Amino acid sequence: MLIAERRGGGPFDGLWEFPGGKIRPNETSKQALSRELAEELGIEVTAYSSFMNLRHEYDDRIVTIEFFIVSEWRSDPVGREGQELRWVPTGLLNAEELLPADVPVVAALQQRH
Repeated sequence: MLIAERRGGGPFDGLWEFPGGKIRPNETSKQALSRELAEELGIEVTAYSSFMNLRHEYDDRIVTIEFFIVSEWRSDPVGREGQELRWVPTGLLNAEELLPADVPVVAALQQRH
């Protein structure tokens, strides 16, 4: 799995996350997936599947996240926003290093594999 380090000095600076981002108005989640990964990683998504949806309550907000498994892409991923990237075998993903909202995803991925 590819994970990216959070930057920006916010409360989660230094934690890791699955790449992606917010859906813009009038954009589908699949369009957002392609746009965000092009912006963040410089890749063109060519094959993906829906994995899971979840809702997570932070102290200051509630987020709803749709996760995809990207299985094919063009170009090598790079941290286009200055973020570090790391490929991690699914069985070695450490939920403690990831954003709190990503913890259930780690468990689901590890059950799947």
